[in-house]
Amino acid sequence: MDEYPSIGDHGLIGDLQTCALVTRDGVIDWFCSPRFDSSSMFASLLDRDRGGYFRISPSSDGYVTRQLYLPGTAVLITRFMTSEGVGELADFMPVTTGGATDRHSIVRVLRVVRGRMEFVVECQPRFDYGRASHKTEIVANGVVFRGDDGSEVVLHTARRPGISAVDAVQPEHRGDGVGTLIELGAGEVGGVILESASDSAPRLVTPEEILSLVESTREFWREWVGQSRYVGRWREQVERSAITLKLLTYAPAGAPIAAPTLGLPEQPGGERNWDYRYTWVRDGSFSVRALLGLGYTDEAHAFLRWLGDRIETDVSADATHPPLKIMYRVDGTSDLTEETLSHFDGWRQSRPVRVGNGASDQLQLDIYGEAIDALSRGDASGLPLTHMAWQRTSGLIEWLCDNWDRAEEGIWETRGGQQRFTYGRLMSWVALDRAIRLAYKHGRPADLERWTRVRDDIYNQIMTLGWSDERAAFVQHFDTSVLDASLLYMPLVEYISPQDPRWQSTLRAMEKELVSDSLVYRYDPSASPDGLRGAEGTFSICTFWYVDALARSGRLDEARLTFEKMLTYANHLGLYAEEIGPTGDQLGNFPQAFSHLALINAAITLNDMISEG
Repeated sequence: MDEYPSIGDHGLIGDLQTCALVTRDGVIDWFCSPRFDSSSMFASLLDRDRGGYFRISPSSDGYVTRQLYLPGTAVLITRFMTSEGVGELADFMPVTTGGATDRHSIVRVLRVVRGRMEFVVECQPRFDYGRASHKTEIVANGVVFRGDDGSEVVLHTARRPGISAVDAVQPEHRGDGVGTLIELGAGEVGGVILESASDSAPRLVTPEEILSLVESTREFWREWVGQSRYVGRWREQVERSAITLKLLTYAPAGAPIAAPTLGLPEQPGGERNWDYRYTWVRDGSFSVRALLGLGYTDEAHAFLRWLGDRIETDVSADATHPPLKIMYRVDGTSDLTEETLSHFDGWRQSRPVRVGNGASDQLQLDIYGEAIDALSRGDASGLPLTHMAWQRTSGLIEWLCDNWDRAEEGIWETRGGQQRFTYGRLMSWVALDRAIRLAYKHGRPADLERWTRVRDDIYNQIMTLGWSDERAAFVQHFDTSVLDASLLYMPLVEYISPQDPRWQSTLRAMEKELVSDSLVYRYDPSASPDGLRGAEGTFSICTFWYVDALARSGRLDEARLTFEKMLTYANHLGLYAEEIGPTGDQLGNFPQAFSHLALINAAITLNDMISEG
């Protein structure tokens, strides 16, 4: 606990309503309850002194760790190897089915497979981002923590009665938390269960009961993974990305979050530290393609229903009243007031630590294209738009017809002033194009003459104002010559042929300026100020878009090599943050849904094109 672990030195566990991060050496340093966007209980990832943590590790120094997932599951195994023995810590959260609940469990199972080992168990919760004090009560068979903010968690012990070496040491107060020692020999099982919102006293859990929880959780994940229809190349990486997307989805609503963390920096020590525990229309819409591509129609359709409910029915032509916000909480509410946790030091002194997200009220025109494209994919996969859904969709399109030519903040949520971003126009074109196709397909009422005229106006504007003869490339916005990797999406949405000379020229310009040894920067902040200090790493979603664009351009060998290189930048468990740093380290909130859905889409495209070739 003396140093902050690297962002990538974590595994993810969860129960489809919330989740936790576990370090390579058995420390849970991030956990929010009862939802992804609730306040933290463990947050030493952001402040090692005030954040709180839950540690299980060998009591002696000099151990070596290895970490893996139980294949095809979200059960995380941390192995501790010493000269005296080998022990395993299994961390998981039993999957919560049904509706939303405040009761969640973190199960931590210890097993020694060789020799004899003694483990330190230390639980130091800190409620409400470390702002609320709490009382700690040690009782028979466990501990009760009661926060002044109304939070309550119970620590149940899981060990076999009658083993004196285990039972001899009881939990004891350590500061505001508790600690104990558990000694196990080969073949023996112990551990603890942390349960939130419990209405029962701590109890002794038998090894048989705790191993049954392992088995039922393993079977849930294996059954879910087995529903995938993907049988192509890179199946293991695609499977891990799919499990990660599932873990980041709030099951009661069907809404995926962007990432489970807040405040992890895009540049160590910098100010680009955001709260990503919310549902972006953009991210969720992108996920539909990935989920449908793997055969997970239930998950894709659940999000599309959630999305349809977000489109406001009372849509006004007033430019100040768009029919969608760019992000929401998982329950569909939109109160995302941004504040600073000034008492937190931040990961390796990366401040400010922000909670909430001030970008929620930005105008980002691209979300309409992403949303309508997702609805169109849903329609093609067996979820046709209802009458009410079509009314909402057509109202959205009418609003877009009146507002598509406005300046906006864009896909990267810049805080340096609104611009007429090319990508926003591109996705506005997508919105009109997909809506027109849906209207024709189903004979739905629509002002097709107007929609077609506006669609064509957008197309022509991009080709004139979005194109730079000087750069021989499409550019970030109409008043700059800066390149932007978001435009890698142009051939992916069929705005332009991947063999078109203008696109080939744009791709070459990006490769010269934005691509670094296969990794892709989203843009150059020094050339296009975004209102924030500092630099950032390469953007993982852009690298996977680059793979897709290369493949569609017929450069399959280069696409495959770029994809294979990108796989080497995953962490030891196959997880990605938002960005990759200069030395290959993970940067930004972790793990990032954007990165994993893009991996899935790139793998599907590349695999199909290799097979066809």
